[in-house]
Amino acid sequence: MPARLSYRPVLLVLAATACWGGGTVLSKQVLDRGVAPLTLLVIELSASCLLLLGLMVVLHRDWSRGPALLKLAVLGVLNPGLAYALGLLGLVTVSASMSVLLWGTEPVLILLLAMLVLRERVAGATAIAMVVALVGVLLVIYRPGVTGDITGVALTVAAVTACACYTVLTRRLLLNDGSLLVAFVQQGAALIFAVVIAGGSSVLGVADLGFPTDAITWLLAVSSGAIYYGFAFWFYVSGLRGIPASTAGAFLPMIPVFGLAAAYLAGERLLDRQWLGAALVILAASAVAVHHLSRASSGHEEGSRTSRTIQP
Repeated sequence: MPARLSYRPVLLVLAATACWGGGTVLSKQVLDRGVAPLTLLVIELSASCLLLLGLMVVLHRDWSRGPALLKLAVLGVLNPGLAYALGLLGLVTVSASMSVLLWGTEPVLILLLAMLVLRERVAGATAIAMVVALVGVLLVIYRPGVTGDITGVALTVAAVTACACYTVLTRRLLLNDGSLLVAFVQQGAALIFAVVIAGGSSVLGVADLGFPTDAITWLLAVSSGAIYYGFAFWFYVSGLRGIPASTAGAFLPMIPVFGLAAAYLAGERLLDRQWLGAALVILAASAVAVHHLSRASSGHEEGSRTSRTIQP
């Protein structure tokens, strides 16, 4: 049978970036209402696990374990567990602008790790598009007064590296396990990690675990968890099954673009350079998508010719 040309993996990864961008705006609103970051992380991951569990039941997904499921679960500790904990610690001593700029290097790290670990061959067009996208991200998110000490920078870089490793290792281990099951076990492992970190921080007096005090804040926190963790990671893991890790990473600069769109709907207004940056990111992502689909189309046509050749 010839390979079928599918737009689904690209659309799934784009849907994941939209969830991360929109979820970021929701999370910021919850934090602005006085909820502690570690508390929010536990609430969001709890909401995500309940959502994914419900989807497993409603969709009648298979619960059988594959050979790599335990390793994939451990990766949930890496991301969103360790990565987001390190990111929150880094934010204590670096500005938000510095943090976002450092996170902008994630696609480059994914590309390098994909080449080294997965032996992926990255097309020149993809690399150029990624550079253009990063320029667009800088135009979108840059703010004057970017500051931070070496400890905060190191913690943030460690968080970015953890996320990049998550993408590459998840892509390597995805075999026969269902994407929804993988997302569920990873979120469960991350939740256990977050509870341990939050509880330990509270016992040691390092952090104050302030919970939401009204129904609206609870609704925002639960919604952000379902979107930012549940749907986003499910879509991303599903998309990783069909495209290389380097290609998936090239779409990550779309996250701040979707975040800006959500913020615009919430009442924020954009500068001209932010509109320009968003346009560059969208053009770069479109170029990567077209390149991937053209390669898939070529493979589809080659498979069709081969199939016709071997017909009796």
